[in-house]
Amino acid sequence: MDFIALLRGILGLTVIIGLAFAISNNRGHIRWRTVGAGLGLQIFLAIFILKGVAMGEAFAPLGWPKMFLRWVSSFFVLVLQFTTKGAEFVFGNLALPDGTPGSLGGFFAFQVLPTIIFFGSLMAVLYHLGIMQKVVQGMAYLVSKFLGTSGAESLSVTANIFVGQTEAPLVIRPYLEKMTISELMAVMTGGMATIAGGVMAAYIQILGDPYAIAHGISLDAGRLLFAEQLLGASVMAAPAALLLAKIMIPETGEPTTKGGAKIEFET
Repeated sequence: MDFIALLRGILGLTVIIGLAFAISNNRGHIRWRTVGAGLGLQIFLAIFILKGVAMGEAFAPLGWPKMFLRWVSSFFVLVLQFTTKGAEFVFGNLALPDGTPGSLGGFFAFQVLPTIIFFGSLMAVLYHLGIMQKVVQGMAYLVSKFLGTSGAESLSVTANIFVGQTEAPLVIRPYLEKMTISELMAVMTGGMATIAGGVMAAYIQILGDPYAIAHGISLDAGRLLFAEQLLGASVMAAPAALLLAKIMIPETGEPTTKGGAKIEFET
């Protein structure tokens, strides 16, 4: 175990939580159970995401969360493959990543923007079919019960893992008018803390392709490496966003969705 890295992580957590506490507008109303649960959930996710392989070798079922993350990451890589083929059909060699045979160089407009457009369209289709609603609703239910947060803010923060900061609040549009200041802070913090799916796919391509070329591995292998890291970071950021929001602006009102909220998505 790298104790320097462990110490650095503990110091980082302490400093960030300390800063949030320092700027809190009502320290006396901070619900430390929510803070502790959020921190515990983040650490739990970190252990299974970052150390999943080693844990799976010790006891197979402990490696299942890591395998699931890798499966989802493979989906991002597959989407990038489809995007590259589609962009190549439209733009020709301009769409080929820099460093690959036949490439004319790196072009953001022809290689990265198609990824954002394609993934955004795919997410819209999944929402239209009702698939993403079920995924987000299930994750939000678990977050709400574990952290004790309201249904609306849990839905928004969970949705931010998959969609952007502008789309996620539309999931809870019927509840926005009556949300408390603390809930609105959680919605905003969640949007800032996570990465939209389309942008994440673009980051995977921007970081993974040069890494793969520099290390002599396939583009898919390089993309998969960064997909796991970025997806894991985005998932871990969700409970972190809630706990920090609840420190900076603690809940002093009575949320109308304390018992839960149903998802509603508009396009």
